[in-house]
Amino acid sequence: MIVKFTKMHGLGNDFMVVDLISQHAHFRPEQIQKLADRHFGIGFDQLLIVEPPGRPDVDFRYRIFNADGTEVEQCGNGARCFARFVREHRLTNKRVIRVETAKGTIELKVQKDGNVLVDMGVPWLEPKDVPFVADERASLYPLEVNGQIYDVAVVSMGNPHVVLIVDDVTTAPVETLGPLIESHPRFPKRVNVGFLQVEDQRFGRLRVFERGVGETLACGSGACAAVVAGRLLGHFDESVELKLLGGNLKINWAGEGQPVMMSGPAKRVYEGQIRV
Repeated sequence: MIVKFTKMHGLGNDFMVVDLISQHAHFRPEQIQKLADRHFGIGFDQLLIVEPPGRPDVDFRYRIFNADGTEVEQCGNGARCFARFVREHRLTNKRVIRVETAKGTIELKVQKDGNVLVDMGVPWLEPKDVPFVADERASLYPLEVNGQIYDVAVVSMGNPHVVLIVDDVTTAPVETLGPLIESHPRFPKRVNVGFLQVEDQRFGRLRVFERGVGETLACGSGACAAVVAGRLLGHFDESVELKLLGGNLKINWAGEGQPVMMSGPAKRVYEGQIRV
């Protein structure tokens, strides 16, 4: 069976996007792993699937699979690409698009400059909702890794995130500490690991080791989680710009009980087809 796809990226966080409304396919985990391989496959951080909505109050269902074949709940950079994809492929002509994810509904607004504003929803801060093993909620939690204690913040943006404040992201131990925290037993569903450097109240730098992928050039949900954590710790104002390896994202969060708004670009790289 031949399946058409589009290669897209949001600040270098790259995706294979497939429309499963006008065509049919099923991707097994081992197939996704092969397709994600950057030497022998298409190469991507995540596979994004566009499906018909399961409810009358949304426009599409949005599914995300990491490069290791596991399905995950949320991807902010992918959401922006999703919005551009469904418009460019004439699946909708709406500029405000509501999509169903594994963790709820998000709203995507395609702006006149081509950027996409994503309502990522209200962050979940209780440990059980992340999920994270802790007796009660705190701003920072001590996390023991290989005999060393790190003070970390935990946030769910529909997917689990842990945030560490570092002095300099360029020297942060992303490649060594990232995988150890990702699979730490206190995170039952594993976790995305963000290393945040605070420059001032309105600007920071971030690197993210993504669950099931490794370090990526950008992570939209990770950027949102980092701003939430930084704001709760008193480091950030309501509007923050974060510099990631692939470029900058603008994040706005008014505070607890309010949704996190993220704005950034989404680009099409090429169209292709594969035999599944």
